[in-house]
Amino acid sequence: MAAPAERSSVRHRGSAPDVVGVVVLGGCAVWALISAAGHGGRPEGVLLAVLAVTAGYACGRISGSLAPVATACVVALAGFGAAVASGHGMFGTGMALAAPQGDTSAVAGLLVLAAGAASCAAAAAGHTAVRAAMRLLALMIAVAAPLLGSVAGFIGVLGVLLCSLAAVRMRRRLVGLAGLALVTGVVVGTSWAVAEQALPEGLAVSLEGQLTQHQVGLWRDAVSMAKEYPLLGAGPDRFGDLSPTATQSLEPHSKPHSAPLEQAAEQGVVGVSLLAAVFGWLLYGLARSPCSTRVALTAGAALTALAALASVGNALSFTPVTAGAGLLAGLATARPAAGAVPAQALGTTEDVGRLDPEEADR
Repeated sequence: MAAPAERSSVRHRGSAPDVVGVVVLGGCAVWALISAAGHGGRPEGVLLAVLAVTAGYACGRISGSLAPVATACVVALAGFGAAVASGHGMFGTGMALAAPQGDTSAVAGLLVLAAGAASCAAAAAGHTAVRAAMRLLALMIAVAAPLLGSVAGFIGVLGVLLCSLAAVRMRRRLVGLAGLALVTGVVVGTSWAVAEQALPEGLAVSLEGQLTQHQVGLWRDAVSMAKEYPLLGAGPDRFGDLSPTATQSLEPHSKPHSAPLEQAAEQGVVGVSLLAAVFGWLLYGLARSPCSTRVALTAGAALTALAALASVGNALSFTPVTAGAGLLAGLATARPAAGAVPAQALGTTEDVGRLDPEEADR
């Protein structure tokens, strides 16, 4: 008699994040259309990103309820393969520690997501051989990142691996997720401070040297545009037409190389608030996930690393990256299929018999 009650509790716990997700993603799509109507923008890119996240999340939830570990393994291998296929800077080119741009952003994002999926599979695997294989794959991804010309990707993957190891000893996932949210806020705040020239001179010079003057100029144009169009923004996909720095660049369809600044410039304060709400929704889903704490925190670390990359690059401009983020989030929040025992969620049988302390509190 305890099993139906436990399954009912899992379903109830997962329903609230689903409702929040529908509202937030729907709001992103609707506001992109409103902003575009106000200034003649092109909302197709935003709508495609929303569709990619939604489709990836739905696929992750479905496959995660049926074959979670196997799906996570496939996602890790596919993400790593896609990053290798996209890495034009192999074997040492572009080794400067700078914000990822162009295809390098896609490579970094895919590497982080692949490492996150591999680490989630290792944390959830019941067999020692599978766990060891996924740990080895995650290490291979970390080693391959510099060879693919993505030092930013290497830092992100290394952060995911360290958080995955630390998550084994974490007893309260809410504390860990709060820390991840704080890290994201610091990165976003620092990028905005650089654009506003609000940092101390020494620190500002150091950061600008890593980011390049061109990117800093794009960020400052984005801030100026956000102040000029505070509510509706300048319109989706219009930054390249209005930015003085972008118009002087040879790069077609130039972007600010910062998702928060791009949202603020093109969709105003509402747009950037909705972007923050999407990240908050993902963390909220992980907080209420029936998966084990180590799996939830590992997935949260990967999504946080991706958010940091998106704050200093244009990783979210690539559909495979946004779809992969939704897929990983869906896997890490999947509930057992109807009639299945809770152990079929992305976690081990031990996690079902021994609830995490915060789950017991809830």
